[in-house]
This record gives sequence, structure tokens and C-alpha cells, in this order.
Amino acid sequence: MIGIILAGGYAKRLLPLTIDKPKSLLPAGGRPIIDYALDRIASSSSIRKVVVLTNSRFQPQFQSWAQGRQRQDIEIWSDGSLTEEEKPGAVGALASMMSKIDDDFLVIAGDCIYPNGLEGLLGRFREKNATVIGIYRSAEIDQVRRGSAVELGSDNTIVDFVEKPEHPNIDLVGAAVYAFPRRTKDRLKEYFDLGLPRDEPGRFIEWLHKQETVYGYLLDGRVWDIGTIKSYENISDHLASLGKHR
Repeated sequence: MIGIILAGGYAKRLLPLTIDKPKSLLPAGGRPIIDYALDRIASSSSIRKVVVLTNSRFQPQFQSWAQGRQRQDIEIWSDGSLTEEEKPGAVGALASMMSKIDDDFLVIAGDCIYPNGLEGLLGRFREKNATVIGIYRSAEIDQVRRGSAVELGSDNTIVDFVEKPEHPNIDLVGAAVYAFPRRTKDRLKEYFDLGLPRDEPGRFIEWLHKQETVYGYLLDGRVWDIGTIKSYENISDHLASLGKHR
């Protein structure tokens, strides 16, 4: 399995912090945010290679970051964009790189901090040989509005998935962790050819669960989605408080 970390955005909501630095490389708890995603991937023995999917503007910074990690199997791929206006979106970038992928693949956001490893989710993936997405219970309703509302059916199948819901009435949120079988490459191409939204990966899941069975896996603990300066300050304060009690 290949692990793909999404880090191609320009994070305009975090300006001025992201004028010259990608969001995923901002420090949190004394480490770049992306390190936490790499930790989650590194905890799985099934991941044979890690790809960071970024843009051409920040590719050199991620290459420098990768050189300082202990893993030797990290590759930095660019979506070819230099500005927000040029970027193909996360789904568009994923679709364009599928010719390089000949394996199952795990996609994880590089700007989220997850509470634990992903072995349970990947075990579910191996059991079902079908797409499995991570979900969590939101601490506040605004997390659902900024993310995706998820409804589970029997055997934890996804029966409803709404990206950026205006009036959510459920506290289950997509966690931006997706385990895909390699055949999903064809679905990505199909989605891309239909001209559907290409920015948020959740839009692809919103469409995919209507085409085939998709499973949810409930992650323990809080998932920190760093999308605004306030959320960045919150996770920084949280990690700092943990450091003081060690």
C-alpha cells in the first residue's frame, strides 16, 4: 500500500502565517504539522512508500523536510501549480497521479492531527477489500459544517455523506483519512471525466458511496482539523499544555 499525504493547498485562511510557508510545515508542539500525519502512516507496516502531494511553489520546502526524516521512502510530488488559481484541487491532483500508482493507497490530510494509529482502519480495509474512511465524533457542530456529515448503516456502511453541510443534524464527521483499493483509480477517472468538484476529497466520497459500498471506521479521540488561525492556535496551545505535563 502507498501512503499519500495531501499538502497541496495554499491555506489563504491562515494568512499571513502561510505567505512563505505551507500550512503542513507550520510548527505545532515543536514539530511540523505534517509530522503527525507521517507518524500515523509510519505506525502501519503495510505502507511501503509515502508520497507527499503538494504544489510546485512549496515542493522545495517539502523536499528539505523529507531529507530530515528517518524514512528513506518519502517522495515529493507536485500538482504543477504555483498559485491558488492554478491548483487542480485535491481530487484533480489525485486523479492526475493515478498513472503512477499500481497498488492500494491510503490518503490522509497533511493538515490534520489524529489521536492514534490507523491499524484498525486498515484492518477493516483488508477485511472488506473496499473503500474505508475514517470518521470521528465532533466536539462542536462547526466542525461538521467545515467538514462532512456522515451517517452509518448496518455493518458501518456509509448511507449518507454530505460535504460542507449547511444544517447538519449529526455529530459524525469525515476525518480526511481514506483507504482505497487500487481499482478506485478507475472511479477517480470516472469522477474527473464527469467534471464534478475537484477541490475537497470529501466531494469524491459524497459521490463514490452512491456508486459502490463504502465503509466508515470510527476513530477514537479528537481529530484536530487545522483550517483557520483560531484552530491552529487551539492545537498549538493543546500540544503545549501536554508538553508541560510530561
